Amino acid sequence: MKLIRFGEPGKEKPGIIFSDGTRRDVSAFTKDFDETFWGNGGIKNLQTWVSKNERNLPAVQNNVRLGAPMARPSKIACIGLNYAKHAHESGASIPSEPVIFFKSTTALAGPNDNLVIPKNSTKTDWEVELALVIEKKASYISEAEAMKCIAGYVLHNDVSEREFQTERGGQWVKGKSADTFAPMGPFLATSDEIPDPENLRLWLKVNGAIMQDSTTADLIFKIPFLVSYVSQFMTLLPGDVVSTGTPSGVGFGLKPPRYLKPGDVVELGIDGLGTAKQNVVAWEEHSAH
Repeated sequence: MKLIRFGEPGKEKPGIIFSDGTRRDVSAFTKDFDETFWGNGGIKNLQTWVSKNERNLPAVQNNVRLGAPMARPSKIACIGLNYAKHAHESGASIPSEPVIFFKSTTALAGPNDNLVIPKNSTKTDWEVELALVIEKKASYISEAEAMKCIAGYVLHNDVSEREFQTERGGQWVKGKSADTFAPMGPFLATSDEIPDPENLRLWLKVNGAIMQDSTTADLIFKIPFLVSYVSQFMTLLPGDVVSTGTPSGVGFGLKPPRYLKPGDVVELGIDGLGTAKQNVVAWEEHSAH
C-alpha cells in the first residue's frame, strides 16, 4: 500500500493511493498514521478494512496538499557519511561505525511545501535520502530481525544549514532542524512495495540541473545493520524515522560550494517512492504570511 496524509498543515487526514493513482480518505479507520496505528498492526488491519470498504471511501482530489505521510514521530534519527563518495567530498574518512544525528521533529514538512531558508542562513544545502519508518518497537534488535521492524520507506530531503551544522559549536542537529528541513513523501510505500530497498536510484535536481544521482546499492552500512545498530543506543518506537544518508553531489561539496537561495526549485525522487518539488523561499517572506 501507499499511505498519504492530506490537508492543511496541522490538520492532515490519513489516506491511501490505489494502484490506479486515485486517492482515498481512510480517516474512518484511523485518526492518523501515528505511533498507535503503526504499533498495533495498523498496516495489515488497514489492508483488510480497505478491501471490505473500497467502494465507499471518499475521494481525495489530486490538487489537495500532501503532508508528510506519517504523523510527527518521537524522533528522526539520521545516518551521516553513509556513501563513500559523499564522505570524500565532505573531506571525511569513511566511518568505521555509523554516524548518528537527529533532526528535530518540528522540521517535518510535506513533500511539496516551500523550503524556508532560516533566518541568518547563508549555507542552506540539499540532501536526497531514503528514509524508513519503524513499525515495531525495536531495542537491541538483531540484524536478522531488523527488516521485520520496518513499516515502509519514504523519500526525504535532509535539508542542512552547513554553517549552523559545522561552525556553530559542532552539533549537527542545529544545522538539520529548522522548520521545513525534513520534507517527506509524497507517500510511504509499505515494505512489500519495495522488495529491494538497497537497489533504488535516488536523484535530486536544483533548477532543473541534476546535482545528485546515485543508487542505494552504494550504501556503506546497509539497512538491516543500521536498524540494528541504532537500536543498540536507543529504543526505536513505531512511527520513528531512520534516514539512511545522502550520496555525493551536495552543495558544500562543489568547488566552489553552492547553496540554495530564494527562487530556487528543488526536485527529487527515488525509484518506487515518487517525486517531490520544493520552492525555496526566504524566512522573511515565509514569516510575512
